[in-house]
Amino acid sequence: MEHAEFLSILEELSTSEDNTTHFSEAWSQGRSAFGGLAAAFAVTAMRKMIAEDIPMRTLMVSFIAPLPPGKIKARASIQRQGRNVTQMVGEVFSDGRLCLHALGVFGIDRPGLTVEAESIEPPSRDIGITFSDYRKRLPSFLSFFDGRWTSDGLPYSGKAARELNFWVRHKNPLEQFAAEKLVALADIPPPVILSHFQKPLIPSSSLTWNLEFVMTPDSIPGDWFYLEFVVDAANNGYTQQSGKIYTEQGQLCALTRQCMVYFDTLRSPTTP
Repeated sequence: MEHAEFLSILEELSTSEDNTTHFSEAWSQGRSAFGGLAAAFAVTAMRKMIAEDIPMRTLMVSFIAPLPPGKIKARASIQRQGRNVTQMVGEVFSDGRLCLHALGVFGIDRPGLTVEAESIEPPSRDIGITFSDYRKRLPSFLSFFDGRWTSDGLPYSGKAARELNFWVRHKNPLEQFAAEKLVALADIPPPVILSHFQKPLIPSSSLTWNLEFVMTPDSIPGDWFYLEFVVDAANNGYTQQSGKIYTEQGQLCALTRQCMVYFDTLRSPTTP
């Protein structure tokens, strides 16, 4: 399955009796799998245990150890299943070692007050820098996506930006993996503070990640998404950033927040 696409990797896991699949180094960043792929493994394992008509509402992830390329095993369990909400645990292993722990909350629709999320008018998809034009400074897994960076916060651009915005879509359709489709896209942004540096590489990785679905995954239209991310703070080797994910029409469909770690032991930011 060398250089397998996102779809075929998840299909193997979805149909596997022992909840295993494989991925290649093309999906890695440094020593570990792209976090969006690793988290999708846990989501697929959880979804195999719950009715298809109960959508995911929230995903909380702890990245415990690097997940190297090769064979992985995912495991899921139901912690509590109530009348409306089911809470689950998903875990991902490599050679018997726990690499990722996730909590997933699934829930049916219920009557209630409606407060519409604010929508936006995204910029044209014709502006900005394509992923392929900036690949030399970015991880190889981006080759599985189409996209354009639309703001100044590009990694290693030497610009002290606080924001990173871009368009993105999977190159292959993923109708049968609606939740995993957005999980992967939502984890594409690197630490926004990497824009403060001029030269790679500043090692960095996610510690924890929270993703909330404003729209249920199966109700989100289209394949293109517009993402807006902002760095909230950075200090002592840790950084916090949050983001909003919009449909092509500008509807808010998900919210995300991450705590990341970065190792700047050899280099200094562009500003003194």
